[in-house]
Amino acid sequence: MGRSRRTIPEELLLLALDPATGTTAQPQSLDLGLAGAQLVELALAGRIAPDGDRIAVVQPRPTGDPTLDCALELLRRRGAPVRAVHWIGGPRLGLRQVYLAHLERCGMVAAVAGQMCGVLPTTRYQATDNAVTREIRGRLDSAIRTGVPPDPRTAALAALAHAVGLGKHLYPGNEGRSSRSRLRDLIRHDPMGGLVAHAVMDVQNGAAAQPRRSPAPAQAGPGVRSAASEPARGVPMQPRRGAGAMARAVVH
Repeated sequence: MGRSRRTIPEELLLLALDPATGTTAQPQSLDLGLAGAQLVELALAGRIAPDGDRIAVVQPRPTGDPTLDCALELLRRRGAPVRAVHWIGGPRLGLRQVYLAHLERCGMVAAVAGQMCGVLPTTRYQATDNAVTREIRGRLDSAIRTGVPPDPRTAALAALAHAVGLGKHLYPGNEGRSSRSRLRDLIRHDPMGGLVAHAVMDVQNGAAAQPRRSPAPAQAGPGVRSAASEPARGVPMQPRRGAGAMARAVVH
């Protein structure tokens, strides 16, 4: 994979960056969205493919992108297809910072040091070329305005932006209500993006979204429990940051 094309995780993070404050919108859900965006990018690169509600590695060859290749290797080590909701719901703390550092190395953002309350050191990030963000935003705006089905990358980006709650950041207020609704509707234009976006939302809602099962036979034997009677297992929640994380505040 060459570096002539921005990846979906990079574009999602650039969309979330507030140019005025240097922080990211929806920081708590953005890590989940970035993990999901990695899956979509790997699928577009032909490395993974959906298998029902699971993700299967079909080509373990590295992409050349270190952040994507790390995710690909972790998926490969699983040995068997993994449910998207379980992958995205795994420990993902710090993924924003990984991608912010990645964008800084690529020259797409610049780190700006500062202080919080005049004491704690902070780091904010500014896009080095706002034209890039405008181009990304323009693709979403065009798909929303024209109603023309977008390309798979733009459709997946729109689905993930909706899933992590960027709609109110991109299209605020009552005047943006119709645009937010159309952003949500773009989820149907890319099957992989839709699968991942729904998994992101399921994790945020604390639901593991058990795979659908065939209805139980009408004549079940005595004492036999149907699959529908089994409670859904919850998605492991992400651990909270410890008090030591306050030693250095990184503002996202």
